[in-house]
Amino acid sequence: MLPTPESLEGKPVPKVTFKARPDNQWQDITTDDLFKGKTVVVFSLPGAYTPTCSSTHLPRYNELAPVFRQNGVDDIICMAVNDAFVMNEWKHGQDAENITVIPDGNGDFSEGMGMLVDKRNLGFGMRSWRYSMLVKDGIIEKAFIEPEKDGDPFEVSDAETMLRHINPAAEIPEPVVVFSKPGCPHCARAKEALKSHDIKFTEISQDQKINSSVLRAVSGESTWPQVFMGGKLIGNADALENWFKTARQNP
Repeated sequence: MLPTPESLEGKPVPKVTFKARPDNQWQDITTDDLFKGKTVVVFSLPGAYTPTCSSTHLPRYNELAPVFRQNGVDDIICMAVNDAFVMNEWKHGQDAENITVIPDGNGDFSEGMGMLVDKRNLGFGMRSWRYSMLVKDGIIEKAFIEPEKDGDPFEVSDAETMLRHINPAAEIPEPVVVFSKPGCPHCARAKEALKSHDIKFTEISQDQKINSSVLRAVSGESTWPQVFMGGKLIGNADALENWFKTARQNP
């Protein structure tokens, strides 16, 4: 049986040493290294590359990381019972630069949390249950644990639920997509403008078989780039700069 959130809150995280490979070099990382003197959000999941983890759980935390930082979070940690090589490759493939991935390869942390579960029916062996928690200076302040039911429930450990706990009034930005073309200076200017405003965006490039006909069909325009925010067309790099200018004048 899994622990209840109330049974974890107010208690310290397990004392564990992780075998990680930041910068492709073996390094022992302790829980003190991760949590001491910091405010940290942790989300743990059954495994890298699995469907919900790859399509929703990790990407949304990565997307909202700037908002978490604005609300006092020092780091966001993704943990799974996978080895360091798998976790690093998964992070790279997901472009999850805002997330610290920690390999709980032996399941020691998950077991200490009471979250190690038997997934041998899927050929997974022992894995972590899906949950999230807010940890301040090594003490669990809040935990969200997915309900014990068949399948892979994903109801309460998501990024929005955690962010609402931290700050119910936090402003969640609209999703941003940039249609770009390799070597296009205006595309580079638009992407740099978004980065300078700490806006996470998804880039859809012409080298992904997106041609001018597709661009016109989507945006009604034939010039690169074209920027969308929350489903609304902003336009090219000049239009984006004007949008930011107007936003500053009308906060």
